[in-house]
Amino acid sequence: MEQKIFVLDTNVLIHNPRAMFSFADNHVVIPIVVIEEIDQFKKGLDEKGRNARQIGRYLDDLRQNGALQDGVPTDQGGIIQVTVKREITDAAANLIFMDRNDNLIIGTALYFKKQYPDKQVVLVSKDVNVRIKADTVGIRAENFETGTISFDEFYTGWTHEELDAELFQDILSSKVIDNPFENLYPNQYVRVTRKGDGDDPITLRYDHEKNTLHALMHYRGDDVFGITARNFEQEMALDLLLDDDVKLVSLSGKAGTGKTLLAIAAGLKKVVDEEKYKRLVVSRPISPLGKDLGYLPGSKAEKFNPWMQPIYDNMDILLSAHEEKADRSGKIKRRASIDDLLDFGFLELEPLTYIRGRSLPDQFMIIDEAQNLSPHEMKTIITRAGMNTKIVLTGDPYQIDIPYLDAISNGLSVAVEKLKGEGMVGHMTLDKGERSALADLAAKYF
Repeated sequence: MEQKIFVLDTNVLIHNPRAMFSFADNHVVIPIVVIEEIDQFKKGLDEKGRNARQIGRYLDDLRQNGALQDGVPTDQGGIIQVTVKREITDAAANLIFMDRNDNLIIGTALYFKKQYPDKQVVLVSKDVNVRIKADTVGIRAENFETGTISFDEFYTGWTHEELDAELFQDILSSKVIDNPFENLYPNQYVRVTRKGDGDDPITLRYDHEKNTLHALMHYRGDDVFGITARNFEQEMALDLLLDDDVKLVSLSGKAGTGKTLLAIAAGLKKVVDEEKYKRLVVSRPISPLGKDLGYLPGSKAEKFNPWMQPIYDNMDILLSAHEEKADRSGKIKRRASIDDLLDFGFLELEPLTYIRGRSLPDQFMIIDEAQNLSPHEMKTIITRAGMNTKIVLTGDPYQIDIPYLDAISNGLSVAVEKLKGEGMVGHMTLDKGERSALADLAAKYF
């Protein structure tokens, strides 16, 4: 196969520093303006800054094997080259002004297209506008999609099947049957109905070790810290959340489906009521909706409070519901507050900014708004899990606030698809809104 030339945009390398090594035996070109843009990020303490520094280390290592301006061979048989060369053709002269970095990168692609007319030159960028401009001047442009998944086939965590009358009766009597279906994933749920009958479906869960389907064992309709499931999707989600053998649970779905509320309810039950874990740790990426308010005064906790307000809202609902249940049973007289949970060490609210390097054993850990994490950030978080720690990821892949992430390349979507075949992992997609009729209407039509 003839070697192609791939010209990389800055956002590709910032998204994944190892992107330069992802093109097998082809020729990878990094315009000098990309290095200049990366240099602006290297002092940052966030993920972008760390990635910028890593890119510099990779390129510095390559320098030991040759001159970057001439191209350095890679272990895969390809070439990585940093170049200052660029060109603008007559056809593009009136379309591209060479005073913007994006256009300078396109100019580099134009130069290589002219120098190597027999080779295919591809500009790789995660910026849709750059791809449009490149296409306008005759340069093929593609998104960087290594590590993405097909959202049309996104794993939902459950399926619907029909059973013949005999097997359906076995389920009613024994609550377990040998698996008669193919291509089920560990901890996947199956909603079964009797063939030719309009009976209500029965929800079963797949045990991959025994290759059996069994009725729900961990959630059977009881209240979970004062709340109960409102639909079958929430029942399946709670069944995963309450199973201590499932160490990683992901919940995805639109706004108002109860993802965060279910996760916190299960966490409080496991930590406060059952004492299965030492602490409930709740965190979320710091990414504003709309224009940011800028720097906030106060301590770390005071700065973090505005970002955690959705968590406080859900906690307030749960503590109120738990108080009502307890009052009827006569167990407690005073309502526990969020401050009480914090003071007694049951609850920890931690910014993701400070999680790198930590080891978290015996924790029930919830990462809210996980769709705003890159795959690399997701790996960093999951690798924090110590012995007897359970991690719950919640988010909506369609509500992403971070540039260069989309519904198929964000950390939540990639984690769901890559880990769905593992026995200690479970996933549930929630579709039915339960917050309010108005919230469900907005999620449906906007």
